[in-house]
Amino acid sequence: MGFFPTETASRARAGAATLAAALLLAACSSSQVTRPARTATEQLLISTAADKAAERLAQTLSIQGSVYVDAASVEGYDNKYAVSAIRDALLRRGARILSSRDGADTVVELRVGALSVDSENSLVGIPSINVPLPMTQNATTPEISLFKKELTQGVAKVAATAYDRKTGALVASSGPQYGFSNKAEWVLLLLLRWGSNDLLPSGERPAPVPWETMEAVPPDP
Repeated sequence: MGFFPTETASRARAGAATLAAALLLAACSSSQVTRPARTATEQLLISTAADKAAERLAQTLSIQGSVYVDAASVEGYDNKYAVSAIRDALLRRGARILSSRDGADTVVELRVGALSVDSENSLVGIPSINVPLPMTQNATTPEISLFKKELTQGVAKVAATAYDRKTGALVASSGPQYGFSNKAEWVLLLLLRWGSNDLLPSGERPAPVPWETMEAVPPDP
């Protein structure tokens, strides 16, 4: 009579062990995602600031007619985006952009003074601290945030001098024009977290919802 309860208990323990192993295997599954050197947020901060500075510059110059944009002194990946944004802003205000200096009425010489990201953090609480441990790598204590603010700001400074191609006479000077973009996050009492930014229009980047079924998009024929 005592055999069957013992056998039943053994089977129950074996089943529980199998289920636990399955859960551990499921929890350990992962997929590798390529991590670029720069985040999309950093690029959005810089490009948004560049767009705003370009709009102000084009509005200040207010040049029409045939224009050659001289960007010889502007280098770098982000700076190239800024130059294209300025060309676009000039076109939308009536200028005709030429690919060659010959034939242009006006030459617009560009210069970029700043195009980068600044960060500012403030914390009321206890910051994370590295704790050296013998025979092992350093451990890190968790951060305790009673109040925390993290502000990341894209900053752009551009300027342009427009002059007559034939005579070299000054047509217009924009002076320094600035563009700013912002991404801020706040933490209150460790758990409450909220944020704001001006990088994307509202609803442009919806958050994924785990209980909604994502339908597969059929490939183009």
